[in-house]
Amino acid sequence: MSKHLTIGVLLKSLLEKHALSMRKLSGLSGIDPATISRIINGKQQAKLSHLKQFSLHLHVPLEELVNASVGDVPEPTRHSDDMYHSIDSIQNVLESSELFDQQFTADRVRQELAKYEKYAQTGEGDQIIHDDFHSKVEQVNGAGPFIEQLKQMFSKYCDGNTSSDERAILGSALLYFILSADIIPDYAFPIGYLDDAIAVKLVMERLAQMDRSV
Repeated sequence: MSKHLTIGVLLKSLLEKHALSMRKLSGLSGIDPATISRIINGKQQAKLSHLKQFSLHLHVPLEELVNASVGDVPEPTRHSDDMYHSIDSIQNVLESSELFDQQFTADRVRQELAKYEKYAQTGEGDQIIHDDFHSKVEQVNGAGPFIEQLKQMFSKYCDGNTSSDERAILGSALLYFILSADIIPDYAFPIGYLDDAIAVKLVMERLAQMDRSV
């Protein structure tokens, strides 16, 4: 329904469908009617908290609302290597987005990576990486963002010449990917992959710092 609609057009159609006014939706959702009006008229970008309320009270999947909110973002194709493999491209697309607090997201991802780094040093964590990495790649059809970076990380993780410190850092990104910690749900490209992008980027930066310090 929302594939080619802006969030304003979609919300208008849903209000009509349910015979609701903006004021009535405001009463149900707790969102100020002026805010609803600005979102519908394209004068303010909806935040994730707004979209969740709209989803609940307008009986529409959150995915549709998120897709409409980033409706100007071109959908990737299987052959769009730049979009699939570039960390910066995803972050650049979202620079002006108010859907997510990117600094907050980065801090959350950093905390998850710290936990996974410790887990990667356990026998159980190491076993999960070896047993489940390839099946996870197959699960996303080998075409998700950063698959090539993750494959390289996996190869280095399995290399006997890799130091224990490097393996722990690499393992944190691999476990994040395998165990689907997703701080941001994978509702739509590219937003759903932002936390994965940040996880890969943080690990790559740490490894680069290690290389420079040697």
